[in-house]
Amino acid sequence: MDTENINLRIAQIVSHYELSASAFADSINVQRSSISHLIRGRNKPSLEFVSKLVRTYPEVDLYWLLYGEGEFPKIDLKEKRPNHIAGPTTKMLKPDPEKEIEKVLLFYRDGTFSAYKPEL
Repeated sequence: MDTENINLRIAQIVSHYELSASAFADSINVQRSSISHLIRGRNKPSLEFVSKLVRTYPEVDLYWLLYGEGEFPKIDLKEKRPNHIAGPTTKMLKPDPEKEIEKVLLFYRDGTFSAYKPEL
């Protein structure tokens, strides 16, 4: 594993999506401080962190992230073009009809968010 440069690749991912470190941390459900520590090279990413990152952003190739080999974003070999899925915000979620929605959160690329509560 290329531990010397993995932090640079994480910074490249954050920059690619034009997210603040806080918004990126929120998107993969990790502590906000962990992103700044990783980008600055103070810490190395855990297996759990790497797993959350590649699950949330499927266009991040695990081999590229760990070893620096390959492409980012991932190239769709069938179409020979980058896969531009922007992570969880592009997926259409279907609410569970048996559960009541308490609130909806929208996270913006500038690190801010909005919360909406349905009128009861």
